[in-house]
Amino acid sequence: MRHRKWFISLFCLSGLPVTAVAAEAAIPDLSASPYAIVALLVFLLAYLVVIGEEFLHLRKSKPVLIAAGIIWILVAMAYAAVGQPAMAEHAFDENLLEYAKLLLFLLAAMTFINTMQERQVFAALRSWLVRRGYSLRTVFWITGLLAFFISPLADNLTTALLMGAVVLAMAGNERRFTVVACVNIVVAANAGGAFSPFGDITTLMVWAAGKASFFDFFKLFIPALINWAVPALFMSLVVPKTIPQVSGEKVTVLNGGYIVIGLFLFTIILTVSIHQFMHMPAVLGMMTGFGVLKVYGYFIRRTEVRNHRDELMAPPDLAIERETLDKYFKPRYRPFDIFISIKRAEWDTLLFFYGVVLCVGGLGSLGYLTHASGLLYGSLGNTWANIVIGMLSAIVDNIPVMYAVLNMHQEMSLSQWLLVTLTAGVGGSLLSIGSAAGVALMGQARGIYTFFAHLKWLWAIALGYALSIAAHLWLNGI
Repeated sequence: MRHRKWFISLFCLSGLPVTAVAAEAAIPDLSASPYAIVALLVFLLAYLVVIGEEFLHLRKSKPVLIAAGIIWILVAMAYAAVGQPAMAEHAFDENLLEYAKLLLFLLAAMTFINTMQERQVFAALRSWLVRRGYSLRTVFWITGLLAFFISPLADNLTTALLMGAVVLAMAGNERRFTVVACVNIVVAANAGGAFSPFGDITTLMVWAAGKASFFDFFKLFIPALINWAVPALFMSLVVPKTIPQVSGEKVTVLNGGYIVIGLFLFTIILTVSIHQFMHMPAVLGMMTGFGVLKVYGYFIRRTEVRNHRDELMAPPDLAIERETLDKYFKPRYRPFDIFISIKRAEWDTLLFFYGVVLCVGGLGSLGYLTHASGLLYGSLGNTWANIVIGMLSAIVDNIPVMYAVLNMHQEMSLSQWLLVTLTAGVGGSLLSIGSAAGVALMGQARGIYTFFAHLKWLWAIALGYALSIAAHLWLNGI
């Protein structure tokens, strides 16, 4: 699932594998113990509940949080039974440290995106597109192209919702156009996130784990472009060239919005530089930029409070100012507050990551990942195993899949790490439920863009998936 990552995943930690090399060598194989078997069953049960989130309406973080606690209790009991209780505590600390890095990085990234939303950056872009008077076929290509290039910086969820709003505003009664445009956006957003460390959580994991440098990921640009362009070409053939009659009021970016965009780009550059050239954890750069954003938010708030006070001709008395603000600024209209942007972070997603990291790390500490590595990579070989992992990510969330791959400690070349990054990133496009972008658009275009409507274009998406893999193997070798 490609959550607000970022794209957003968006969207760069270092040392992501949960277990230190020294500790890894000493981990006993406890996979046959009763504790390990129960832990595996707990994880499978929790993940079945996660898969059924759309029908149960139970947030996905809840079952994995409980499962994580139970699994680590079982890990502690398993290690105590073999006389090594301290190893369980050490393994848990390693997992918790990695989650802390992930949490801080994603919290900063999400706050930047939420601040740009609050400053109406995305609403202004949507308004501009709607008022241009493009034909439906032109809208199809523009929304896909923008999704492909916005997703590497913003998360694919935000990108999909933004482009989906444009499509729904332009579609009118053209249900067929709405369907193919939504499929196009999902494929484009997922493909765009595959060639940037900031584009998806899986690319972030691979970069942070040191499997590829920042610039190595751009070798995936052409394969990712093929992954989107091939199905888009077939789908565009059924899109009419009619020009719909739409109206929309002009939306302007609020004060400071463009500077926030600049600060976000500065933070990305700082983060990459710190990790790439100074060999420090990338979360350091992200949190530093986050601090700059918070300071700039202070000046935005002061300006808005002062301007509103002047409009009401209120005396500059602090007590009266507060009374005035309480009276006229309801929660929806209150002056800018950076902590509101922090509050609006996808906390369900962040807590879901906690559960995933701890669950997968616990199963790894019991020896299951070693067996999975031998079963998958030992039987199929690196190339076919990585292709299968991509198809698996259409059904199972790509976060635990990639996390498990990293913790298998499989020896692979750069080309193979890029391959699994590509497949895990774009594999979710095969089904509408395979990514956050698809799930979000099913809610936004409810009753029109559905699971089965997406499934009708599976052949085209699968063709793009296969050709993107072939392009990668041809351009970047095996």
